[in-house]
Amino acid sequence: MRIIFPLILWIIVSSGMATGQEIYRWVDEKGVVHFTDDLTKVPERYQDQVKTKKLTKEPPSPSPIPAEVAVPRESESLPVTKDLLGRGEEWWQAKVREWNDKLKEAQKNYETAYSAWKAKERELEESKFKPDSLKRRIRAEIKILEEKTMGWERQVEEAKTMLEKVLPKQAEDYKANPNWLKLKER
Repeated sequence: MRIIFPLILWIIVSSGMATGQEIYRWVDEKGVVHFTDDLTKVPERYQDQVKTKKLTKEPPSPSPIPAEVAVPRESESLPVTKDLLGRGEEWWQAKVREWNDKLKEAQKNYETAYSAWKAKERELEESKFKPDSLKRRIRAEIKILEEKTMGWERQVEEAKTMLEKVLPKQAEDYKANPNWLKLKER
């Protein structure tokens, strides 16, 4: 079904609706491809990436099915350059890099918050003979640090889940090359 829809859309657009009419194409932040014949319907933030196709009355010249929707025969093993939504290796690498950066940042912040939390607990243990008001303040600080630590721990888990499960599943669903999820040196 995912292969048929772009093919049908391509045939409709290629056949032409009126001489000189233009079709505008853009891809949103979720990777969804949009088409319109009215440039004012393109959201402002996508105006700079709009691709235009001028339609003519003459029948379209026969052209091969675009690579992203071509289904190779068993005997052929064509390299896939785009996924089903037209996103290539650069898009997938950017997603992996983004989540890898989030993971590193969350791990660093977790370690910092955890160390501060444990230091406050030691401070509380050492304050046995200090005023109760000081102990209450330290307990309140411990509670805040514990909550921060748990928040960073959740972010670490979210980033790991994205990198280990969600992105590989999405790549599989959208027929992206699994090697695109392996970070390459810049």
